[in-house]
Amino acid sequence: MAKPAIKLVIITEKLLLKKIAKIIEKGGATGYTAMDAVGQGSRNVRSTGHPSTADYHTNIKIEVLTDTREMAIHIADEVADQFFADYSGIAYLTNAEVLSSYKFCGPEGC
Repeated sequence: MAKPAIKLVIITEKLLLKKIAKIIEKGGATGYTAMDAVGQGSRNVRSTGHPSTADYHTNIKIEVLTDTREMAIHIADEVADQFFADYSGIAYLTNAEVLSSYKFCGPEGC
């Protein structure tokens, strides 16, 4: 059975991943998924498309499923307050439905 959730997406610089992961955990989310991201925005193109020995110059997209909109907004606000003045980044929310809700809710259920 599907369970409604809020998906928080954060796109920012890869060097922030560990710090953002701590904010996500402290904010009450049970996990996240991170993947490499390329693109263009207000701070210009963020990837040359060529392999780099400096992995910290790349961007990542972090997806977090949360039980509530309030939890997602709290996490997004913390990330923005701490990093977005000095690093490139954007965060947005979408509605989601978790199909494997037993993993999302835990063994006790939702």
